[in-house]
Amino acid sequence: MTTLPTKIKVRGAKVNNLKDLDVDIPLNKFVAITGRSGSGKSSLAMGVLYAEGARRYLNALSTFTRRRINQMGKAAVDSVAYLPSALALRQRPQVPGVRSTVGTMSESLNVLRLVFSRLGSPVCPNGHRMTPTLDVAENMGNLVCPVCGVHFMAPGAEDFAFNSGGACPECGGLGEVRQLNANLLIANEDQTLEEGAVGSWHLPGRSFMPLVANAIGIPIDVPYKDLSDADKERVLHGPKQTVELNIASSKGKIFHMDNAVYENAFAAVEDSLATTKNERTIKRLNHFYTFTTCPTCHGTRLNPERLKQLLNGRNLAEVCDLPVAELREFVKTIVPWLPKKMKHLGQELVDELVLSLQPMMDLGLDYLTLSRPGATLSTGELQRIQLGRTLRSATTGVLYVLDEPSVGLHPANVAGLIKAFRELVSQGNSVVVVDHDTSIIGAADEVIEIGPGAGKNGGTVVDQGSVAAVAQSSQSLIAPFLNGTATLRERPVLSEKQLWAKGQLAIEVQHRFNIDDVKVRFPKNRLTTVTGMSGAGKTTLVLDSLIPGIAAQVAHRPLPNHVTSLDRAKIRHVVTVDSVPVGKNVRSTVATYTDILNRLRKLFAATPEAKEQGYTSSRFSYNVTAGACPMCNGTGQISLDVQYLPDITEVCPQCHGQRYNRETLAVKWHDYSIADVLALSVDEALPVFNDESGIESTLQILHDMGLGYLLLGESTPALSGGEAQRLKLVSRIGKRQTGTLFIFDEPTVGLHPLDIQQLVKVFDRLIQQGATVIAIEHDLDLIANADYVIDMGPGGGINGGHLVATGTPQEISETADSVTGHYLHDHLTRFKK
Repeated sequence: MTTLPTKIKVRGAKVNNLKDLDVDIPLNKFVAITGRSGSGKSSLAMGVLYAEGARRYLNALSTFTRRRINQMGKAAVDSVAYLPSALALRQRPQVPGVRSTVGTMSESLNVLRLVFSRLGSPVCPNGHRMTPTLDVAENMGNLVCPVCGVHFMAPGAEDFAFNSGGACPECGGLGEVRQLNANLLIANEDQTLEEGAVGSWHLPGRSFMPLVANAIGIPIDVPYKDLSDADKERVLHGPKQTVELNIASSKGKIFHMDNAVYENAFAAVEDSLATTKNERTIKRLNHFYTFTTCPTCHGTRLNPERLKQLLNGRNLAEVCDLPVAELREFVKTIVPWLPKKMKHLGQELVDELVLSLQPMMDLGLDYLTLSRPGATLSTGELQRIQLGRTLRSATTGVLYVLDEPSVGLHPANVAGLIKAFRELVSQGNSVVVVDHDTSIIGAADEVIEIGPGAGKNGGTVVDQGSVAAVAQSSQSLIAPFLNGTATLRERPVLSEKQLWAKGQLAIEVQHRFNIDDVKVRFPKNRLTTVTGMSGAGKTTLVLDSLIPGIAAQVAHRPLPNHVTSLDRAKIRHVVTVDSVPVGKNVRSTVATYTDILNRLRKLFAATPEAKEQGYTSSRFSYNVTAGACPMCNGTGQISLDVQYLPDITEVCPQCHGQRYNRETLAVKWHDYSIADVLALSVDEALPVFNDESGIESTLQILHDMGLGYLLLGESTPALSGGEAQRLKLVSRIGKRQTGTLFIFDEPTVGLHPLDIQQLVKVFDRLIQQGATVIAIEHDLDLIANADYVIDMGPGGGINGGHLVATGTPQEISETADSVTGHYLHDHLTRFKK
């Protein structure tokens, strides 16, 4: 009798920094992979297990099908035996578009639309309501009104879709309309047109507009508020006209324009919007608009005609506005309400609807409504909706690979996540989770620790075994955090007087999403964490209220409507730092992002060889034709199209991945070519550049931030979330930050507990430089290191939006009403020696 395999056998894995790795991964178990940021965890999980599992599955499909799927290439591994087909949930789900809602993303709305079209009570064109009828399903919706005899077509499922036939005719299914706001177009009424009073004239290509205004007779040396009503009207709505114009440059040259077009403040935005598809530009233009609920559909997104069809007395918009928990209860009433001959069909459709809602119930998303816009969800909520769709499939024999599923999750939600993993395993699947959350690692059947360090110092198996075995291991880096022997608090605890010694920011928010009349204060020049369940109102308070409020005050604009009052405590600059990858393609590297490459190019251009050849600094850029390898155009790699097989990416055979042409590489600085320098890690480069203060200081900051293992030529889009965040701060470290507020959105994404300690030191450096730091966070290690905690809740969605507790971490841990406090109390207790 043949015994079934019990382990996936990986041999000779060389993806990224994996060092010819051999490892056995148990099948039909919940396996946690941990290790420091950049150690190679994701390379093993996503780069080997998922890449190979998905590739082998796709290879079983027809050639015709494979040509239409974006396929992965073969992973750099000698062999992987006994590997099931694989599904992956990535660390950062794609940010949903404006047309996405919880209903569309969970696919529950698809089923609900079908339920409404087949089981709903339609209304004939003359306004007579009919009882639900099987004729809708039997006769393709061709109905006869029993009252007036009119023949009509009942709406089908597609007619209830706001992204299709059911869209509101006014807003096109968006639920809101936008209008240019004159108050937002005028940046500062106290300034003259010459000084820049008109905000929309700051848009690209319109800096000369005040001169055009002057040429057509509008005074540009008078404050905007003192202009006559007629001149204000011309600034805002004046007709387009052309004039001859002479424009003096900063160097004294005169540029003559025969047909300079006058573009009023409104037209400047409208014309810009009509000619751009760039998301960043559109986002900038949106600042001039006020978004209001659509007056036709009242925000439902649907054609009002579709709201006439009812299901047990409720229309589709009303049902979509029910929290999932209440929707489940409403669904139970549908079949009893139906005529007897429709109960069988009704039960089939209702069962399908319940099945689509169940994962959201299990994963703690029962407070969401199907109408909730996808763009307003947190990362944790997005991931759980994605996981919920996966759970619904109830497959067996699949390998699920999850990259940081705890991202954005409150500790209270992690229990539901672990329950979901156990359910997948009980269905006969294998679950591999890359995570740093010790509660997830502690619940695993087996732990694999990759390391010991990051980059070149990682890529090996440090430890493997049960949680109990790893927790007692002397070489394990995660062990002290599993057994409670690590030092949790790295920072001194401040007294009440010290906490508020530098002042405070204060804000009051009314009627914004689930927040209604909340007053909050933040200590200035301190570290504050804003905590609470997913959907508690953290993002609404900080990102949707505090940031726009400060921006409005600094620009002398009115506060957003939902911000009642704001004291910004002389904060003038807000720096928002998230963990979105840096750059979008392989041309963005650590050296280009930190400006090190610009300094390197000048060094190489100053060498005798470069001067002799007449090379300028631009020659040493791989983004310029003169310096780049002619075969790969400076990317260091080439992509081979092999038709129905996935494209193969190879190291460029001409420059061997060095990006530059031979002539450029021939120039040496201290025996290094420019490519040799880019192949160095930050720590390797430090002693090389100890006499070059500009480069050395940047390298030292990278080292101090725990990024010493990164290669200077490393592609930035491939960096983890934690690495990306720290890289974005490099240019800020070492400068005075008085008057600057740093806001971090889940800064612990992808960070090992040891890396979180490093992050806390980075926060301390910013605070020493005068900055105020606010972090939206769920991680208990970081919360424990905060000076002040603002806990929102008590739950999420309709159960959130309130200020539950404020105070030091210790005070929050002693607050009975705080869910965060309960978990923080247990965490602090576990780490007390």
